[in-house]
Amino acid sequence: MSLLIKGGTVVNADRSFISDVLCDNGKIHRTAEGIDAPSGCEVIDAAGQYVMPGGIDPHTHMQLPFMGTVASEDFYTGTAAGLAGGTTMIIDFVIPNPQQNIMEAYRQWREWAEKAVSDYSFHVAITWWDESVHKDMGTLATRHGVNSFKHFMAYKGAIMADDEVMVNSFSRALELGAMPTVHAENGELVFQLQKKIYEMGITGPEGHPLSRPPEVEGEAANRAIRIAEVLGVPLYLVHVSTRQALESIVRARNEGQRVFGEVLAGHLLIDESVYRDPDPESAAAHVMSPPFRSKEHRDALWAGLICGNLQTTATDHCCFCADQKAAGKDDFRKTPNGTAGIENRMEVLWHHAVNTGRLTMNEFVKVTSTNAAQIFNIYPRKGSIAPGADADIVVWDPQASKTISAKTHKQNVDYNIFEGMKVKGCASHTISAGKLVYANGELRAERGAGRYVDRPAFPPLYDAVQRRARMKVPQAVKRR
Repeated sequence: MSLLIKGGTVVNADRSFISDVLCDNGKIHRTAEGIDAPSGCEVIDAAGQYVMPGGIDPHTHMQLPFMGTVASEDFYTGTAAGLAGGTTMIIDFVIPNPQQNIMEAYRQWREWAEKAVSDYSFHVAITWWDESVHKDMGTLATRHGVNSFKHFMAYKGAIMADDEVMVNSFSRALELGAMPTVHAENGELVFQLQKKIYEMGITGPEGHPLSRPPEVEGEAANRAIRIAEVLGVPLYLVHVSTRQALESIVRARNEGQRVFGEVLAGHLLIDESVYRDPDPESAAAHVMSPPFRSKEHRDALWAGLICGNLQTTATDHCCFCADQKAAGKDDFRKTPNGTAGIENRMEVLWHHAVNTGRLTMNEFVKVTSTNAAQIFNIYPRKGSIAPGADADIVVWDPQASKTISAKTHKQNVDYNIFEGMKVKGCASHTISAGKLVYANGELRAERGAGRYVDRPAFPPLYDAVQRRARMKVPQAVKRR
C-alpha cells in the first residue's frame, strides 16, 4: 500500500523545500509538488507542518541485564515509545559478559530484538580480549553489518576495557574499517572515589556525582583519543558530558584527527542539583553515568553542538523503575545506572534548540538523524527525505504543545527526567518503512515489524605502510 504526505515542507540536513512525498513498498518513491494520490493510497495532510527524516537514536539499551537487574524497557516497548516521539531507528548495544563468546552474546541480542516495532542495529561491546574476539570482530563486520565496537572505560570488575583491550580492539577495528566507540570515564578513579565517599558516610544518590567528577571523564576521553591517534583509527565518544572531554575532542579535530562526539538531551538540559532532591526516590531516578552536570558543562555542550564539534544527539535510554533503583537505597554504588528519554529527545531538542534559535531546522535534522546515518554508514538509506531512501519519516507540527509527564508517556518506566517540562513542537505523524505507525497520539505499532539494519564497514583509512608512518615507527636503516 502506498502513502502520500501532502502539502508539507520537507526539511533535510542540507535544504528545505515545499513538496509532497509519495511512499511505496517501504521506500520514498517520489518528492514533488502536486502529486496525485494513487488509487487506494493513504493520504496525510501535512499543511503547515514539516516533513523530516525519522530520528535515529544512536545510543539505547533495551532489555539490558545490568547491575543485578534488567532494564524495564524491552525492544517492543522502547521502540514503540520512540515512534511516538518521531524516532524511527535505534542503534542498541550488545554487551557480552567478560569471557562470554562475542557471537553468543550477539545472537542473544538479535533474538531479544525480534519484537522491535521499528528498525534497529547494534554496536558490539568488547569487554575482554583473546584470539576468539579478534576473529569474531571480523565475522561481525563482514557478515553481520556491525561497523562499530564499544569500549567501557568504566565499571571496574565488570565490563571495563583496560588499555590493553582497547589497543587490541582499536587495531582490529582499523583493519576491518570499523569505528571504535568509548564510554570515557577512568574506571579505576571511579572505583576508588566510590569507596572513599561511601566510607565518609555519604551513601545516598548525592554520592554518585561526587564519585564521578568531570576530571575522570576528561582524562579517559583524552586517553582514548590519543590511543586512537597513535593507531590511526577514527573514534566516536558516547554521551560527552563535560567541558574537559569536549576540549579533548576539539583539540583532536583541530589537529586533523577523525573524532566524533555524541551528547545526550538530558546532559544539555538537566542540572546536577537533581541528586540533592529531598525525595531520595526522585534523586535515585536520575542516577546514570556519566551523571548530570553543572551549568558550566551544559553551556559548553550547547556550544559544542551549535558549532559542530558534537555531531549527534542520543538518550542512553536505559530504564529502571523505582523498585529497581531502590537496590541502592543505602549504598549509591548499587543503584542501577540509567534513565529514559527516547520518546522525548526530539521534542525537547526542538523546543530548546530550534525555538530558541540555537539550531536551525536543518541543523536539527543533522543532529537528530542525518549525522548518525552518515557516521555509521547507513546514509542515504536513512537520514534523508529523497527517492530511494527508506520511508522513515516524521511529520512535525511546530505549533503543537504538551507537558511531558510519566503519567502520559509511553515509555515503560515510572519516572520521566523531563517531568513537567512544557514543549512546543511535536510529532503529529510517524511513518516507519512506509507505514503510518503513529498519528495524533494514537500508536499503531506492530510487534516485530522492525528490521535489522546492516551497517557496512568503511574502506580502511590506511594501509600498513601509512599506518607505520602515522605511528612514526622507525624503518630499518639501509646498509651501505
